[in-house]
Amino acid sequence: MKPRVVVTGIGAVSPNGIGREVFWSATLQGKSGVRQIQSFDATPLPVKIAGEVVGFDPHEHISEKDAAHVSRVVPLAIAAAREAIRDADLDPALMPLEDRRRVAVLLGTGGGGQEFVQRQLSLYLSGHAKQCSVYTIPSATMGTLASEISMYFGFRGFSHVISTGCTSSTDALGYAMQNIQCGMADTVICGGADAPLSFLIMKAFTLMRILTTSWNDQPERGSRPFSADRDGFVLGEGAWMFVLERYEQAVARGARIYGELAGYGSTCEAFHRVRLEENGEEPARAIQLAMEQAGVTAEQIGYVNLHGTSTELNDRIETRALKLALGKRAYNVPCSALKSLIGHPQGACGAAGVAATLLAMRDNCLPPTINLDVPDPNCDLDYIPRHCRPAKIDHAVCNCIAFGSKNSALVLSRVNGFHGDSSCSA
Repeated sequence: MKPRVVVTGIGAVSPNGIGREVFWSATLQGKSGVRQIQSFDATPLPVKIAGEVVGFDPHEHISEKDAAHVSRVVPLAIAAAREAIRDADLDPALMPLEDRRRVAVLLGTGGGGQEFVQRQLSLYLSGHAKQCSVYTIPSATMGTLASEISMYFGFRGFSHVISTGCTSSTDALGYAMQNIQCGMADTVICGGADAPLSFLIMKAFTLMRILTTSWNDQPERGSRPFSADRDGFVLGEGAWMFVLERYEQAVARGARIYGELAGYGSTCEAFHRVRLEENGEEPARAIQLAMEQAGVTAEQIGYVNLHGTSTELNDRIETRALKLALGKRAYNVPCSALKSLIGHPQGACGAAGVAATLLAMRDNCLPPTINLDVPDPNCDLDYIPRHCRPAKIDHAVCNCIAFGSKNSALVLSRVNGFHGDSSCSA
């Protein structure tokens, strides 16, 4: 029998709140983190809003000198990882070397250091080449993002980055679970981080015509998953990190357990670079594979955290996929889209959904989908519109869909005896 893998720490740096509990309180209250872009001049762009993390000081996590040589995503990831590690009651400074060799880092990101690359390119093109970082190449290399976390905390286990587009952090969590199960690590610091907010990246997304242009004057209403009047997603940023470990190890050290990573499934439609196939079969199969690995049936699923990008195509087909995966049960399972509150943080979105789902299990309260104002006849499930909902769930699905025809899903399960008696109070 494979070892059970549980989550003992959560950290969050989100557009709607910095810190796990601030993020969660805002989420339950339906507070949006989408706002007018502050980090650069978006005036020339047709889209002027984003899920931006404001009030975050990178120098609280890395030195001013180091900040000039890395992407913004690095301090975001370090801050979330630090909170997760503290939450798990671990202290890397007190760990013997042999213990730190059994702690790995596995991070999911879609863009990695793309924002940093643009910064260096801007310096070069503006005649300030001498100000370019001597670490432009390593800091622009995707894989070094995990290394920054390993170096910061002194962890000596494997240090890898998974980059599969929007499914990146979902896949990272699935791979972390597998690595613990096969004995490659005792503990994995895992999650997702992305910081894609820069002028050129936003410009590239607008060329694809997949960002909403209708809500520049009302940013908090811009991300509208499953509402018939949606016209594109809102780009976002952030980091959500976890401490994963073997169940027996967590119990032995008296750790609080948020939940178990019970199943993981991933498929590829092999269909198109950015479009989804209409039939929804492969995203449905990813969910079914995760459920099979977890040993749960559709009747046992109490909640689904949806990808819910707020594009007409994604929302319609994800709804169809859920019906294929859960059958008639789909109409009775509450589900919601966190992106309505934070925008789309690209490769970090799966980790954001996992954080919200684990905290929902802890507090017996399901997060809402805000801005669902106009019912779409093609999206006819229970998306928990506008307000959070009290509910105790034992098993949940977290679903993600990515460019390149990728689909990934996780099943999270309650671990009896390790949740508090918190209740929905938002």
